[in-house]
Amino acid sequence: MTGHQATSEQPSIHYQWMPASDVPRLAELDRSERVTLNYRMEEGALTGFAVDWDVPRWFAEGDGEHTVAHHVHFCQQHLAQGSQMLGAFDGDTLVGLGTLQPQIRPGLAQLAFLHVSRAYRRRGIAAHLVEQLCDEVRRAGATAIYVSATPSESAVGFYRSQGFALTDQPIQELLALEPEDIHMVKRFPADI
Repeated sequence: MTGHQATSEQPSIHYQWMPASDVPRLAELDRSERVTLNYRMEEGALTGFAVDWDVPRWFAEGDGEHTVAHHVHFCQQHLAQGSQMLGAFDGDTLVGLGTLQPQIRPGLAQLAFLHVSRAYRRRGIAAHLVEQLCDEVRRAGATAIYVSATPSESAVGFYRSQGFALTDQPIQELLALEPEDIHMVKRFPADI
């Protein structure tokens, strides 16, 4: 995967597997966005509601939930448990990052972290990251991949466009950690 050139829609973007020592580079990502529609699960159904939020970049200082340090720690924990990390780069700048836990249950992988910088969204970068991560876990024998998605319209809509569907059997420990997230699963066809 190292040095893989992107498609013509994103000629300057290349993708490569990253070592754990590069986790602090996630500070380069700009996760900011404007959110006007959010979702929640109510009686097994997805319900949208209007919001008016400006989500800022991660905070450089401190160690709370919305800080660089928090997300570095989160990714380091996953990598220590066998996760893999795939980056999208524009030249030397990290513009997208996905982490993959190959097995959280027999045959079930987890897309644990996925972010693309604001200026690089809607260019197919997140879709390419997800495709490559799914290919990797399929080769390793997974039959499905799980994601706990931020409940925003953009995140939920993106995962749906990638073949993820709401699950009626969320993994309880992940649901307890992220009860407001929308828990989804993508099942792979058996023909690989």
